[in-house]
Amino acid sequence: MTTKPLVTVIGQGGDTVAPIGLYVHIPFCVRKCNYCDFCSQPPKGDIVDRYFERLARELDGYRRTPRISIDTVFIGGGTPSILPRGYMSRLFEMLRDTFDILCDAEITVEINPGTLTREKAEEYKSIGINRISLGLQSIHKNELKILGRIHTFADFEEAFNLLRSLGFANIGVDLMYSIPEQTVESFTETVDRVIAMGPEHLSVYSLILEEGTPFGDAPDALSLPTEDEECDMYDIARLRLAAAGYTHYEISNYARAGYECKHNIKYWKCREYIGIGAAAHSFFEGARYGNTRDLLEIFRDPEYNDDGDREGEFVMMHLRLRAGLPLCEFEARFGYSFLDAHRSAVDFFLRQGLMVHENDHLALTERGFYLSNAIMVELM
Repeated sequence: MTTKPLVTVIGQGGDTVAPIGLYVHIPFCVRKCNYCDFCSQPPKGDIVDRYFERLARELDGYRRTPRISIDTVFIGGGTPSILPRGYMSRLFEMLRDTFDILCDAEITVEINPGTLTREKAEEYKSIGINRISLGLQSIHKNELKILGRIHTFADFEEAFNLLRSLGFANIGVDLMYSIPEQTVESFTETVDRVIAMGPEHLSVYSLILEEGTPFGDAPDALSLPTEDEECDMYDIARLRLAAAGYTHYEISNYARAGYECKHNIKYWKCREYIGIGAAAHSFFEGARYGNTRDLLEIFRDPEYNDDGDREGEFVMMHLRLRAGLPLCEFEARFGYSFLDAHRSAVDFFLRQGLMVHENDHLALTERGFYLSNAIMVELM
């Protein structure tokens, strides 16, 4: 497909030498979950083809000589696996025609177990997708129904086993806690059943009530776990996963050695990436910008240019990681010592066992991870 560039990439004056990340948003779902505020809608009529035409126009704005090198690709949504067979191949033809996707790149696609077929899985394997993110959330039928998920645990097991049979050796699973009607016991069962299946990676998120969602608009109607129960669920996840050999490398993420998500680590380390598609965000050539949520229009807004915002993001994102905040890198970037500027607060958190200062890094402890929101407010 050949189209004229619709937009000029922000900061197009220079060359990007180091490989960067690439995110592509597929904004289609069978239906929205009750907690979801992501940009998504059912794929009615010819909207998928029209959206692909929009992607092609946006990609034209990133054509360079030499081409931009990509070492991580993440296809997210929405539900990328809702695309009919053939569309994912078409997407990767467009991406490889625009970028230099390295032969050893980590390439992830998000899958809802209720939308995967053998034909789609075989297609993913054939085009070089080598990492799968499976959205499970819970093994329990009542909890999945409350969330508005379209799959069952049986669907998940079938999808997981199919992917394994086709040779996918890097599978991540998403779980959720603090779900309405969830108990400590039911969450423990979910964690144990998933550990027994042996995925390489787990993301374990606490439910957030977002404005504009069914959950966020009627929170009083929800039978939510108590704060103590939520804390217990957090501890159950980290202790059981640690015992099973998973490293808690980021606040909500656990992985076997060597299977940390390379793409997401770019976000947490404030590395550059390009976001393609509706509502996608980019950090490219020193500029941050976000796309409109409109599925067929391409309009970008700069996100910020204020140094204080950049410093705050650098601190917040690095503290999400087990490795923590690199103090020398902070000083080199921003021209002052983070420790000197926040000595009182840092000393307090160190005394309380919420942080550690080792190898020129300031990092949160396990207890600090759980209280991270409050800690980061004090350090911004």
